[in-house]
Amino acid sequence: MTNASKLPKAPAAHRWYFWVSWALVFLLIGWSFTGMPSFSLKANAVVVAKSMGNGIIHPDWSYVWTGDGEDLTSSLLQTLGIAFLGTFISAIISLPFAFWAAHTKNKFWLTSRSGKFVLTAIRTFPEIVMALMFIKAVGPGSFAGVLAVGFHSVGMLAKLFSEAIENMDGGAGESVTAAGGTRLAVTILASLPQLLPEFVSNTLYRFELAIRSASILGMVGAGGVGTPLIFAIQTRYWSRVGIILIGIIIMVTIVDWLSGTLRKRLV
Repeated sequence: MTNASKLPKAPAAHRWYFWVSWALVFLLIGWSFTGMPSFSLKANAVVVAKSMGNGIIHPDWSYVWTGDGEDLTSSLLQTLGIAFLGTFISAIISLPFAFWAAHTKNKFWLTSRSGKFVLTAIRTFPEIVMALMFIKAVGPGSFAGVLAVGFHSVGMLAKLFSEAIENMDGGAGESVTAAGGTRLAVTILASLPQLLPEFVSNTLYRFELAIRSASILGMVGAGGVGTPLIFAIQTRYWSRVGIILIGIIIMVTIVDWLSGTLRKRLV
């Protein structure tokens, strides 16, 4: 008798659940395809594709710097400013939310659950939706972009901060308390040395994501490099689109490299 024949067979209920689950998956996939429109190319699709490719291959280098504040360099700096200021503000606001949502042994579970629910509700709204809302409130421009990035970042950063608080080693704090230290001493000598590197690392990671978000918020009027990008696309100025895309790629690559290097040294 082989070893394979000695292996226990899966219960009938488990086999039935397996096949029903896969059947539902295939039914959902088939149903989703029924709602797709028939695929067809427009008559000028090839011409437009060639124009786009030619513009990206031959970008408008004169747009990199013009000195009037409306060039690519100014737009990229504005995007960096939106992402940095939004992330910096959200990092400060996230701290009380993080302690609210963190579940510790000395806190009633319903308190942390309510905090987690609030953070989930904040993260539900994408940045672009918040940008449209803030544009109606404060008008179009960079300030609306800062508010959109900052408000959305609170939900993500506070969640990461609360997880860092929950995973913090309590042994150091107990040692300080046993030596006669006050709660303030526990916070300064035990909690902060553990939490600060995690907080800074998470903030840098969020800044990387904020750069990408700030790059597209301008498409709805929230400032940054997205504004000239959407104008160039609408006017089919493909060489301008090409240089803007190159600028975004370079900016994101540099920020990712710097942020990754700093996070490796912190953690």
